[in-house]
Amino acid sequence: MGIFDEIKNKLSNEFIDIIEWFDYTDDTIVHRFERYQNEIKNGAQLIVREGQTAVFINEGQLADVFKPGTYTLNTQNLPILTTLKGWKYGFNSPFKAEVYFVNTHLFTDEKWGTKNPITLNDDRFGLVEIRAFGTYAFKISDAGKFIIDIVGTDANFTNFEINEHLKSLISTRFTDTIGEANLPIELYAANTTELSETCQEVMQPEFNSVGISLEKFFIENVSMPEELKKEIFEYSRIDKLDLDKLTKFKTAKAIEAAATNEGGTAGAGMGMGMGFVLAQQMGGMMNPMTGQQQVQPQQASPVAPPPMPAQVQYFYAANGQQAGPVSFDQLKALFASRTVNKDSLIWKQGMVNWTALKDIEELKSFLGGSTPPPLPGS
Repeated sequence: MGIFDEIKNKLSNEFIDIIEWFDYTDDTIVHRFERYQNEIKNGAQLIVREGQTAVFINEGQLADVFKPGTYTLNTQNLPILTTLKGWKYGFNSPFKAEVYFVNTHLFTDEKWGTKNPITLNDDRFGLVEIRAFGTYAFKISDAGKFIIDIVGTDANFTNFEINEHLKSLISTRFTDTIGEANLPIELYAANTTELSETCQEVMQPEFNSVGISLEKFFIENVSMPEELKKEIFEYSRIDKLDLDKLTKFKTAKAIEAAATNEGGTAGAGMGMGMGFVLAQQMGGMMNPMTGQQQVQPQQASPVAPPPMPAQVQYFYAANGQQAGPVSFDQLKALFASRTVNKDSLIWKQGMVNWTALKDIEELKSFLGGSTPPPLPGS
């Protein structure tokens, strides 16, 4: 090879350049291709791989965007360069431009969470606090917009840098969505799928405005204070139980417990009562003198007791609607679970108008703090 061939090859090498980027990381979103003084030769080869987009910036302005493929950079595929200041020396001269490779693959399993508790106003439990956390996935949908609005001149932009912005955006929109949902507090944890889909739909325009697509959004858990959780469980049980059957069951258990308590007065009385019954039964069976079975004389049928008095039934107003009827014990349980309160309207047979619970004499015991009458002679 002669000296002129070597010179020809050197000149040829100066005018052919390869621009490409191999991503060896899992978190790089944007990488700026480094060139000395940002000069790119006419006829250079641009290689954009799958999952990448190449963005050309000239003097702070977006010049062009290249999808995956191999390109020879000239005025045929970069017509905008004919109007740029760096292209004033002819088609064989170098031009200055910054080349940014944008990673367009899906970034998955990104974490989000509420930094502070979210305060909600529940109709039954008042002001309550909840927390939530989950994951999301995103990718760059508009590389040019993302470079201009977010990256700027950052030479190596990672998902850690954008995640802080996205987490704040998610937390704000999540709080707004939860507040507008106005669900009973216990249903938030039971409807995470529907809430996730709603939140993603609400947040998508915010992501699109900076060239990002929110591909997935998941709420993994909605938590609340333990004391509130216990209160909700107790309310749920009371709401599902038949209060009349529950009262009878507890009464039977109390009698059983009193009968087994040998040291207590109630237990002694119960034991004596059972002893009398057994003695009478045994006396009816055996003659204490002869040891023979004793036939009891025919006894007259006992007089039937009078019928039980009818139990008072109450109607109550809840959420602007009439509910009931319920018994005294059931109404007391509803008061304990905060379904009704001292100002709730109550009506029973014999009353002319609906009256607040606090003004009905037999129901004032619900309020507590009763004052006894004065002592005799005082």
